[in-house]
Amino acid sequence: MSAGPRRIRVRDLETICRDAMRKAGMSDQDAALTADVLVTTDTWGVHTHGTKQLRGLLKNFRDGKMDVTASAEIVAQGISWALYDGHRSMPMVTSRRAMATAIEKARASGIAWVGVRNSGHFGAAGFYANMAAKEGMLGLSMCNVDPGVAVPGSRGPVLGTNPLAYAVPAGAEKPVFLDIATSVVAAGKVYAAQAAGKPIPDGWLIDKDGLPTTDPTGYPLVGALMPMAGHKGYGIALMIEILTGVLCGGAFGNDVVSWVNGPAPVNQSLAFLAIDISLGMSRDEFGTRMDKLICGIRGAPKAVNADRIYLPGEKEWDNREKALRDGILLPADVVTSLDGLANDFSLDTTGLFTVVDSA
Repeated sequence: MSAGPRRIRVRDLETICRDAMRKAGMSDQDAALTADVLVTTDTWGVHTHGTKQLRGLLKNFRDGKMDVTASAEIVAQGISWALYDGHRSMPMVTSRRAMATAIEKARASGIAWVGVRNSGHFGAAGFYANMAAKEGMLGLSMCNVDPGVAVPGSRGPVLGTNPLAYAVPAGAEKPVFLDIATSVVAAGKVYAAQAAGKPIPDGWLIDKDGLPTTDPTGYPLVGALMPMAGHKGYGIALMIEILTGVLCGGAFGNDVVSWVNGPAPVNQSLAFLAIDISLGMSRDEFGTRMDKLICGIRGAPKAVNADRIYLPGEKEWDNREKALRDGILLPADVVTSLDGLANDFSLDTTGLFTVVDSA
């Protein structure tokens, strides 16, 4: 299959992912749970964190950075908190278990925090936050990442991109959710520019001297990403580092290794929070209040040439509806990664992809 944008049905993409994971040694259940996370992310249009990542994750198993036979376990817990050791198992499965635990504990205590140590790249943080929203709760998810982001005054990387996501249920409206890196841009977009041989926008990276550059070729060995909003993004990234690596008893700062090109084993830390709305007011009342807020924002006076005001997550929900109806339009770099995955595990993808003129 030559590289280029392709369209594929959701169920067919799930099948490719499940088949690859089963051949790698994962159980049917864990393969299905992981495929759901990655394919859902692609339906949102967030292709940097969707099925493109699976080939690298399965390579981590082969390289000994993760353990295909491992399973996360709770090593400590209380009424409103729990701590998992991920044992380097598939991070998507571990993360789903951790957020499910947070939701369960929040039903009893109102709010719960669940941390994970000894895990790896968990994909899109927004998936796990939305698990809580589906249960009528506010959800937050975050993780620390190997250093790749400068802080004000530094010449090189100090903290990771440390993503943060929240999701909030509404009434008649769809959940509001935000999923961001605390860097000015996700590292995956820099890698995508590298693969395409293209420059990056000004303000994304600094070079080895701490000066702005539009050349992505040296990253991450040379230079660093910039934090979003300067010192504000730096402060939020530091909070995430504390709530994950420090509080979980896991690796933090320079001790966190890259899941892409670092030494074995992976050692990222994750954190999940769930807040049960129903302990403060009825879910119906909260949904009505959220709908009013959403409609008020959407109905605000628009700037010249602006057609629509979006709520966080609204574009992703629109993308998902279209993907479920028409299939997922995958960009060329994702197709290339899936082509490599098919070759790695001798998968027959004949007839599953449709060629399109452009992405």
